[in-house]
Amino acid sequence: MGRDEEAVRQYVESMARWLADWGFPRMAARVLIMMMSADEYSFTAADIAERLEISPAAVSGAIRYLLQLELVVREVVPGSRRDRYRIPHDTWYQAAMVKGGLFGQLAKLSAEGAAAAGGPETPAGERLTEMSEFYVFLHEEVGGLLDKWRRHRASEG
Repeated sequence: MGRDEEAVRQYVESMARWLADWGFPRMAARVLIMMMSADEYSFTAADIAERLEISPAAVSGAIRYLLQLELVVREVVPGSRRDRYRIPHDTWYQAAMVKGGLFGQLAKLSAEGAAAAGGPETPAGERLTEMSEFYVFLHEEVGGLLDKWRRHRASEG
């Protein structure tokens, strides 16, 4: 069974729509999923624009977002003014680490909000305290899951 380019294109659009429905920027989702589903390892911005039939400006914004999340890395091409972009080997681990940091920050901010709202004795403080405790739990669990994932991957290879 060979690669079906039309099916891959449909997959990229479908997955990008799904990610966008969950709050991920649509263009960044399209770029990320296109890169994930391509056999090539790296792309110039022009390669991405051509493959997705989008403007260079759209590529630039999407790449900037993906670089911030560490889902894409930039590689300088010696002797060229063009950069190449690739998906790091452990991109999902990296993304989870970013999210893990996000959960910790949300826990801290929620606790600050609970204190400002009068503590857990007030209705708002109670809700914000529960929110903080939830994000503390997620932060701790994500760390454990990532360690377990790393061990799992190491045992496979």
